[in-house]
Amino acid sequence: MVTSENERRIAARFAGFDQDGNGYIDREDFSAAVKALLAEFAVAARSDRGQALYIGAEAFWQGMAGIADRDGDQRITREEFVNGAVKRLHDNPDRFAEIARPFLHAALAVADTDGDGAATVEDAARVLRVLGVPEDLARTSAAALDSDGDGRIGEDETVRSFARYFTVPE
Repeated sequence: MVTSENERRIAARFAGFDQDGNGYIDREDFSAAVKALLAEFAVAARSDRGQALYIGAEAFWQGMAGIADRDGDQRITREEFVNGAVKRLHDNPDRFAEIARPFLHAALAVADTDGDGAATVEDAARVLRVLGVPEDLARTSAAALDSDGDGRIGEDETVRSFARYFTVPE
């Protein structure tokens, strides 16, 4: 059963996507996130990793809009976001993870400064900070993503945690 507490928690996640704070999520919010990540890690937009991040962000936007943009205006309001998460994703959190996977994969590749296939906990915290997570929470959250304690964060750890964060009651 979905509770009002669960809806409140999901609504709070809305701000993380509304990069420009204009009250709705749109394609520009995803582009802003990409530009900020590329600047943070000094990755060129036209590089393979930069292009993969743009493609991943577009796929994530399209998937999210397909789930939540009920009126088809190419903008997701807070209400649409909450309803989309609560009604469409609660029973299938893996669906949300799968629409986010291309973006998460590309973001980790941008943060993987040594090219070994995983980001460090410190670099994952940088990604979170760039995306608007407060410093202390970014560090704590990044450390929690390192489920095996090896100091590295891979795609599977990130995708599972991302799905839980947005779709499973705390």
